Amino acid sequence: MGAGLSPGARSAIFVNLLTEDNLPYYTTALASAFGEDGAWGEWMWRWTAEEGRHSIVLRDWLTVSQLIDPVVMERGRMQQVSSGVAPDPWSSALGPSAPAATLVYVSLQELATRVAHFNTAKALDDTAGYEIMKRVAADENLHFLFYRDLSSAAMEVAPSEMVIAMERVVKTFNMPGTGISGYHEHTVAIADEGIYSLLIFHDNVLTPTLRSWRVEQLTGLSSEASTARDRLLAHVQRVQRIATRLEEQRLEKLSEAPASAK
Repeated sequence: MGAGLSPGARSAIFVNLLTEDNLPYYTTALASAFGEDGAWGEWMWRWTAEEGRHSIVLRDWLTVSQLIDPVVMERGRMQQVSSGVAPDPWSSALGPSAPAATLVYVSLQELATRVAHFNTAKALDDTAGYEIMKRVAADENLHFLFYRDLSSAAMEVAPSEMVIAMERVVKTFNMPGTGISGYHEHTVAIADEGIYSLLIFHDNVLTPTLRSWRVEQLTGLSSEASTARDRLLAHVQRVQRIATRLEEQRLEKLSEAPASAK
């Protein structure tokens, strides 16, 4: 099974599926941050239904195509969902900033997921898989736009709180798949394939989102928020330097690999 799939593409679709499978914990976390009533509750339940649909279509496609052994997929799902591991930007340690941190995290996460899904589609030599991953990526982009715009509105109300949350979330940002067994090995394979890497995160997720929020142009910040912004911008520069170095190493390794391995 999976003949013709590169290790990076195989890891990407496996991680994509298990990330969607872990949906119950994301819904629980969002409900804890904002509650279940009113417009937020209506959005959250609709979001849950749409993300659940992603899990269904990905699993159905992989089962029919046999690109990944169904037994391996189910064992992975049981391990992932049984562990209940999910990123926790809304930690009580953030106190009053927990809702702001949640908005920042989901904005970055939805865009990162959209980018990863679309790049996975381009890495597949499977017409049905390509179309499915493109459609799922389009849904994730709509989710991103909602959260990004909601965050922009929150910044008009509480800019200092949002900037403080941004610095904390960006410095600790992890994708939802962190609880997957062998996650580190999968991320290395995915990065080697050029599907998703630290540089892609910097160039296609972090930088454009912060630019859309006009973080550098914000005025009227508290002294704590102003300091947090300085630390945030310095961190983004460090991420770029590290990511660029890693990408140079990847390209060098690729150029040295035998033609049959490329």
